[in-house]
Amino acid sequence: MRRRDFIAGIGAASIWPAAADAQEPDRSYRIALLGPLSPPKDVFWDELRRNGFVEGRNLLVDLRGIGVEATRFEAVAAELVKTGPDAIVTVGPAAGHAAQHATKSISIVVYADDPVESGLVASMLRPGGNTTGVGIFAAQLDAKRLEILHELVPTARRIGVLADPSQEVGLGRVEALGRDLNLELVVHKVRGTSDILAGIDALATAQTAAIIVLASAVFYVGRTQIIDRTRALGLPTIYWWGELAREGGLVGFGPSLEEAERLLAQQLLRVLNGAAPGEVPIIQPTKFELVVNLKTAKALGFTVPPAILGRADEVIE
Repeated sequence: MRRRDFIAGIGAASIWPAAADAQEPDRSYRIALLGPLSPPKDVFWDELRRNGFVEGRNLLVDLRGIGVEATRFEAVAAELVKTGPDAIVTVGPAAGHAAQHATKSISIVVYADDPVESGLVASMLRPGGNTTGVGIFAAQLDAKRLEILHELVPTARRIGVLADPSQEVGLGRVEALGRDLNLELVVHKVRGTSDILAGIDALATAQTAAIIVLASAVFYVGRTQIIDRTRALGLPTIYWWGELAREGGLVGFGPSLEEAERLLAQQLLRVLNGAAPGEVPIIQPTKFELVVNLKTAKALGFTVPPAILGRADEVIE
C-alpha cells in the first residue's frame, strides 16, 4: 500500500546537518538508557553501527535504567550518572527530568512527546542546557484519531477513552472534538500498567462501542494487554502508532516509529561526535502512517469502511 510523507513543523533534514564525523579513534564511548520501555528497536542500533559506533567494540551500553518504574527514575538516574557516561538517552518526560536533576554536565538525549511543553527544553530550535532529542508529538494527533474512529464506527455515539493523567493536552483536544461530533465520551484514566485491564473492563461495562487509546508510554508498555482485552471484548480500538496495528491492534495512526528511533540515534550521534546538546535543535518525525489490520477486524467480526482502507498506508491481510 502507499505511504505518505507529511511535513510536520520542524523536519529532521532541514534544520541540522548530518552528524559530523568527529569520532575519536581507539576510544570507547559509553551511553546509558533510562525509561519505562524496552530497549530501542534494531533501526536505532543499525544507525549507530552505520556511523561507526558498534556495541561491544567501541560502544558500551548500560541498560539498567530500561523498563524501570517511574517512581525509581530519580534513583536510577543518579546511579547512571556515577558511571560517567558520554550521554544518557531517556524515554518520556519523567525520565528526562530525572536525568536533568541528576546531571547538568552529561549530555541528555530525550525522546518525548513534546519536549517544550513538558519543560525539558527551552525551545525546539535552541533547547539550552545539556539536553537535545526528538519530539514525537503523538498526543497532538489524538483528536485526529478520534475523527478516524468516528469514521470507522459511524453509528457509535458512546466512545471509550483510555487516558494517561500525564497527557492532559491530548485528552483536552479529544474532549473538544467529541463535543463537536456530538459524541458521548467515557474517559477512564489509568496511572500504571497494573490498572490497564480494569480500565478497559470499566469502559466495556459503560457500554462503549469503541475505544481510543491516547498516546502514552504507559500504554505502550501495556500494549499487549490492551490489544488482547479489547479483542476479547469485541471493541474496535485505535492506537497512536501504526506499529500497534502490526502487533494485532485494529487501527494505528501516528508518526512512524521506525523513523522516530532512527532520528533518536542521529541526535545521539551528534552529541557523541562533540556537538553541544543545548545547541542541537529538537527534531521530529515527518512520516505519518495509517495502518489497518484486517485480521483483527475479522476476529472482531467488524467491517472496515472502504474509505479508510483506501487511505491506509498499510493494510494487513
